[in-house]
Amino acid sequence: MNSSNFILKGGRVIDPARGIDRVMDIGVADGIITAPEAVGNPEIIDVSGLVVTPGLIDLHVHLRQPGNTAAETIATGTMAAAAGGFTAIVAMPNTTPAADTPGAIEYLRQTAARQGVVRVLPCGCLTRNRAGKEMAGIGGLHSAGVVALSDDGGCIQDHALMRHVAEYAHSFGLPILDHCEDAFLAANGVMHEGEWSVLLGMNGIASASEELMVARDIILSRLTGARIHVQHVSARESVELIRQARRQGLPVTGEATPHHIALTDECIKTYDTNYKMNPPLRSEADRQALIAGLADGTITVIATDHAPHTATAKLVEFDDAPFGIIGLETALPITLTLLVHSGILSLPDLIAKFTTGPAEVLGLDHCDLAEGHPADITVFDPDCAYEIDPSTFHSKARNTPFGGMKVRGRVRRTIVGGRTVYRYPEQAS
Repeated sequence: MNSSNFILKGGRVIDPARGIDRVMDIGVADGIITAPEAVGNPEIIDVSGLVVTPGLIDLHVHLRQPGNTAAETIATGTMAAAAGGFTAIVAMPNTTPAADTPGAIEYLRQTAARQGVVRVLPCGCLTRNRAGKEMAGIGGLHSAGVVALSDDGGCIQDHALMRHVAEYAHSFGLPILDHCEDAFLAANGVMHEGEWSVLLGMNGIASASEELMVARDIILSRLTGARIHVQHVSARESVELIRQARRQGLPVTGEATPHHIALTDECIKTYDTNYKMNPPLRSEADRQALIAGLADGTITVIATDHAPHTATAKLVEFDDAPFGIIGLETALPITLTLLVHSGILSLPDLIAKFTTGPAEVLGLDHCDLAEGHPADITVFDPDCAYEIDPSTFHSKARNTPFGGMKVRGRVRRTIVGGRTVYRYPEQAS
């Protein structure tokens, strides 16, 4: 039974938007957060020893539908999100066809309403077919309900076009989520350009390819007033540029992925294609700069860049393998282990990177546990120790380098609009 009226009793409630971190009860009635004493005939759910937070938000997810449903679908991707504690995900537009028209956005919304178990927030393209040549119909995409614009997987190389797009995005109040990469500097690269690319004899992708476009975007944000969010920051130079931009009060934000927080280019000496992603894993100095940026508030968001591929697609030579790994079901335990249990971030600070940080980028309200707001809630055990086992994932894909990693932290329940969409151990709820 999935009761519509219940009380989460005795959990440590962490609500960064309201500065709350204490043991308290949370009531839910008819999908809305309600004072516990006002919930009629509630089911009592004991969450003592667990952490209760606003539902986590992932700004950067590839659902692959339409176009590559062998790798992932809206149904499997949203189930993976629920298992990872996410109640809302932003769906990237690099599908086939690309999400550059109101019709494509409507397809996503209707399919997610039928098959999805978490909230799917549509992101539209910056340019037609993500080709970087002609601006997409931003007004129509806005009317269709997109929450942001991105050519993720591609980056507009024409600076004048990017300025034009930024002006239009700003006029409609839409943030730009940008994959910052100079295609000429990155051309033919498969890993970070550095000591390990030389030792392994592989073509490198210079950090400068990211740094150059981050600088470009900051300049255009200053010029146009557009909100620009730098996706999957990987280079220490990019972190410093974002730090300076935020000190100047510019509407520039950045995200780090769990894999860039956890791994470096040295991992590629195994030639495992699950370590191949774009931007690539970089040096230990870059990894430490990312962690410092998270700690000092420069980087306000952690996002997965969940990028599913079939086993066949990854089972090729490293040069030929597609970029990307999955991340929805491993993000919280990896970041709890590496950032909180190591003492780098407090637990409230980490939760903010998954809640208020993404909400700020998107301009979302109600990313909290205040009474009267939708009951989107994540419950997790911060101390549960286990090894990551990809065979248990809900995602269709298994392309992760984290199999066998020892972590501490497990999602116990994910609630969307008052409905439990995931529970561990899995059983009827």
